[in-house]
Amino acid sequence: MNKTSIFAGTIGGIAIAGSAVAGMNGLSYDIVGNDLEPGTYTVRMYAEVDAGNRVDAVFGNSEYNMSINYNGGAYAYQNSLGGPTSTSINPAFFALAPSLEWDSYVTIGSLYAPNALQDIGISWTSWDPDGGDLFSDNGTFFITPADPQGEESGGRVLIAQFTTFAGSGDYDLMFSAGFQGKDASGTTWQSAHSVSIAGEIIPAPGAMALLGLAGLAGRRRRRG
Repeated sequence: MNKTSIFAGTIGGIAIAGSAVAGMNGLSYDIVGNDLEPGTYTVRMYAEVDAGNRVDAVFGNSEYNMSINYNGGAYAYQNSLGGPTSTSINPAFFALAPSLEWDSYVTIGSLYAPNALQDIGISWTSWDPDGGDLFSDNGTFFITPADPQGEESGGRVLIAQFTTFAGSGDYDLMFSAGFQGKDASGTTWQSAHSVSIAGEIIPAPGAMALLGLAGLAGRRRRRG
């Protein structure tokens, strides 16, 4: 399968919450911390891919929508100095505005600026700065296949950081999108995945540190 268009509606076989398709095996997340911004918890989300693969684009089109959906009263923490993508996150400002580090944003393979991420066709306003849901059926954030930040590390490529005010539902947020990349042979693949982050009590920062000493570091991974 060699697909080249991320807007043509060519995703074959929508994969929701669990099936592995063409070089991408799903989505996972790590808990970064609890209460890093008061009243929130922070996770980093990853595309799980085969060895030697890379991610070049995350998209929504007519066959598979991109969405960030909050549930049960949950909503996003958005820092006024940040923005919807990693290109807005300048680590030089962290000393003056520490909460900027915990902004909610999307990316491919890079936590902070400068990096090669671009986006087109996505209306971010409802999510950033408003903290609500996001929807796109004709938009993408992407890098070019020549940009090294899309390459996997340990079978993973970072695609988002979410800092969330928790709700009362059975999950706090659900992320869904189409994905495009290349395998180790250079063949283009596309697949679609979805994962939810469940509402739960997360250990306080001190407890997280103790778990880290035990080699756990509060890490939790879910595949979708």
